Amino acid sequence: MPARVHAIIVARPGSSSRAQLLRTLEAVRSQTAPAAAVTLVMCGDASSLRESESVASTVEGIIEARTTTSFAEAVELARPRVQEGSAVWLLAQDTAPHPRALERLTGTLERSPSAAIVAPKLVATDNDREIVSLGVSMTRLGRSVELAAGELDQGQHDRTDDALGSDVRGILIRGQVRDALRPDRALAGADEGLDLGVRARLGGGRVVLAPSARISAAPGGPAALPSGRFRRAYVTRLAQLHRRLAYAPAAAVPLHWLSLLPLALWRSITHLIGKRPEAVFPEWGAALTAMVRIGAVARSRAAIRAFRSSSWASIAPLRVTSSELRRRLDDGHGSEGGAVSELRFFSGGGAWAVLAALVVSVASFTTLLAWPAIGGGGLLPLRQTVSALWDDAAWGIRGIAVDLVGPADPFASVVAVVGSLWPAGPSFAMVLLWILALPLAVLGGWFAATRVTDRAGLRIFAGVAWALAPTFLTALVEGRPAAVLVHLLLPWLFHAAVVAHRSWGAAGSASILLAAVIACAPSLAPALALLWIVALGIVLGTAQFRGAGRLLWLPVPTAALFVPLVFWQLAHGTPLALLGDPGLIWAGPQAAADAAGRLALATGFPTTDLAGWTDFVPAPLGAWAPLLCAPVAVLALAAAVSPRWRAGITLLVVALAGAATAFFVVGVTVSFTQGTPVAIWPGSALSLAWIGLLGAAVVTLDTAITLPRLRVVAAVAAATALAICAIPALTAFHAGRSVLSDGPESTLPAYVAAQAAGDQSIATLVLTPQNDGGLAVEVVWGASETLGSQSTMISTAVEPQGADISTLAVDLLSARDFDAPGELAAEGISYVLVAQVPGEGDQARTLRTAAVASIDQRPGLVHAGSTNRGELWRLEAEVADPPTLTAAQQGSARFVMIMQLMVLLAALLLSIPTRASRRAARAQSRIVGRAPEEPLVLPRHAEDREPDEEPLVGTIDDPQDAPALDDAALAPIAEPVPPTVAPPSSDGEDSSDDGDRPTEPGREQDR
Repeated sequence: MPARVHAIIVARPGSSSRAQLLRTLEAVRSQTAPAAAVTLVMCGDASSLRESESVASTVEGIIEARTTTSFAEAVELARPRVQEGSAVWLLAQDTAPHPRALERLTGTLERSPSAAIVAPKLVATDNDREIVSLGVSMTRLGRSVELAAGELDQGQHDRTDDALGSDVRGILIRGQVRDALRPDRALAGADEGLDLGVRARLGGGRVVLAPSARISAAPGGPAALPSGRFRRAYVTRLAQLHRRLAYAPAAAVPLHWLSLLPLALWRSITHLIGKRPEAVFPEWGAALTAMVRIGAVARSRAAIRAFRSSSWASIAPLRVTSSELRRRLDDGHGSEGGAVSELRFFSGGGAWAVLAALVVSVASFTTLLAWPAIGGGGLLPLRQTVSALWDDAAWGIRGIAVDLVGPADPFASVVAVVGSLWPAGPSFAMVLLWILALPLAVLGGWFAATRVTDRAGLRIFAGVAWALAPTFLTALVEGRPAAVLVHLLLPWLFHAAVVAHRSWGAAGSASILLAAVIACAPSLAPALALLWIVALGIVLGTAQFRGAGRLLWLPVPTAALFVPLVFWQLAHGTPLALLGDPGLIWAGPQAAADAAGRLALATGFPTTDLAGWTDFVPAPLGAWAPLLCAPVAVLALAAAVSPRWRAGITLLVVALAGAATAFFVVGVTVSFTQGTPVAIWPGSALSLAWIGLLGAAVVTLDTAITLPRLRVVAAVAAATALAICAIPALTAFHAGRSVLSDGPESTLPAYVAAQAAGDQSIATLVLTPQNDGGLAVEVVWGASETLGSQSTMISTAVEPQGADISTLAVDLLSARDFDAPGELAAEGISYVLVAQVPGEGDQARTLRTAAVASIDQRPGLVHAGSTNRGELWRLEAEVADPPTLTAAQQGSARFVMIMQLMVLLAALLLSIPTRASRRAARAQSRIVGRAPEEPLVLPRHAEDREPDEEPLVGTIDDPQDAPALDDAALAPIAEPVPPTVAPPSSDGEDSSDDGDRPTEPGREQDR
């Protein structure tokens, strides 16, 4: 005899919900084996339903509950209305059973005496051939796994009849066990069907699947998982943790409870690596909630214990093993879903271009490899140990003043990274940087060009042109490390930032690179902020809201690094000092804020010597050197009217932002060196302008010039002109026109350097008489003044910072009788050095001579000798211990360090590529901003040529000059791509970054 069935329908208010409910009620009435009774639980106002005749004719009663009532709580409210012995059919407003669904469910229940629960096949409402759910299992650690979801229903699972659990929607619970098998309210709306199946199996029953019983299910109903990603991640993880505590042996529950927070930390790391940052906060929220819900865990364990008659071993055969889970989550590794372009770094000639640049670099800087350190210009030695490098990068005591405590410049972190690459001698890392600068620039330019063109020849042109930029070569010759690093980092920032809206991996990489670029050149912050706002507006304008969320992450690491320094400068009333150049402030040659200087900037040169041309040839002839950059400029301007004009105009905006920044900062003076004001270096801004100009030129060559021979001529002519323009800079080192020098390894005398070996805290007072009659005073801690120890707190200060020792220095040179050794020792100073200013004049020489004579007469100061660094004296007095941080300062230092490390670690974890992220990236076009009218042409390799077809000698290897091989490849990229159903990833979400679906073969998807 068929079982008597009592249907319970849970609904929520709303117009769309009402339409779904009426459809579900109509489906219930149309059953070939109708339910004996139907109870409706309305989580909200039910007055309109009570007045409906169609509803009244179907249901035996309506229960009105709070709007916050969960599905499990609603079922519990209706349970008293179910007659004894009746089977319970659980439905929601969005689950419409097919006409014979209940007949087949009851039939399966009668044919299977051991069945406690019968589960239907849930199919999509708008496509009944798509399986929504058919059976659920779990791993050994309790993670729920859908056995069939998102698949095309071809009957492949119709022979499956046994499962550990199922989706709670549409299940039929046997009347004899309905009191024991109630949905657990503590699960918060997730894994309720799985939990019922586990308890049924422990009670001697089982879950039987009825694939022939079909129920249409829509997302977002009362029994479905929440639609929001944050809420879904929270309830899913909370349900898993609750079940873990409820299922664990009693002795293991405390251990599981103690492991909740460590697991949350570990899973937060895996979420970031898996490009799921939105799951981090829900992870912690679920862990904390599970920890405090001890009563709910106790009730769940009691319910299991009251009904249990079998051992936990009975469910083991139905669990999903780790190998099975990997197979289910494998979404086709090795298939790129229609990848349209390969990188072809080696086959496309990129590697040869980098190798050629290395040869040119070695030829231009031949003797550098024999130097232990590099000096001159803005270069200084680095600390002797890696730990000291990172000490300079942390908030704390600064190494170029007395008792100065505050934030480090973010540039110190960049210096620490560079120095850590050669731990045996960090200063030698700067030598390697200079040797590898040219090939690294070619490499960065080549990769940046992959976002603009697929043509191998144009990528090589972009790499070479980027390495031959006049501003870059000037920075190399003049020894400006911050400017060199900016130029090397900018193409990688461009490569990652233009696709940051596509994936979290690119957003993480771009955020780190953005922080590094602004750390090296804070004056670029306004321009980059403007470009970020423009990019954000474009993404929001195209309704890519999740892409906008990724872009919002970009400035976070930069803000974390700069916030301490911002607070410091604002507190001292010098906000404009935030734009000051980091590192050693060097009053070297640069364009001034006059007509000649601005003209040089407008032509791409940061100095009025035009990258050495005015010294290389007679000045009247050298003044025409900017014409050598004209071909690139003409090609760039033509990008505005090219087929890819949107990308061309955007790149010209980048160039304009860089040029405007250079024009602005050249007239801004916020830094000082030994009392001399020094304007902000405009070369870094010109590097930003150059990347926009060069990118626009490549757009023109790629799209506007369609004749292959003409494209080759234009590219070769522009590259040749730049190569000629680079000759003075590349020969400056051998011709003696460069300020680069061998070392020194220390800016202090060898005696002091030996005493402070290992970066010991020994202070030296350095007095340098100036040509204007002034006296420059500074305190150097350790074996040398170093690049990482420099601070804009000192270089941009308008008043003495830390302990003011200017009076002590003046008194030291005067006739005043005082205990000079005692006061110096009290400040922790062990040595006094009178240095000689370069290009010493009569006033400086007179003052230096008087200073030497005065200090020689001071008792307690022993003359240590004359050195190539100046005259040195040693204190005989007992020197005070170096200053240390107070307890409050240590707390501030720890807080700043922890916050910065957390943000940088998150960005680093996001940037780590995974198999899924690499596959998703390869499945999309590398080119950004391709116009809809541009046809996609498949790349043609050498093996695809006809036997009698030979490439022209000297031509650029161009895979896009040939016609496409099929019509599909010629389709405009703007055509809609049919949506594909992506398999679940390891966390139940998209296998890669959301929205980054593989495209159809032969087509591209640009955003």
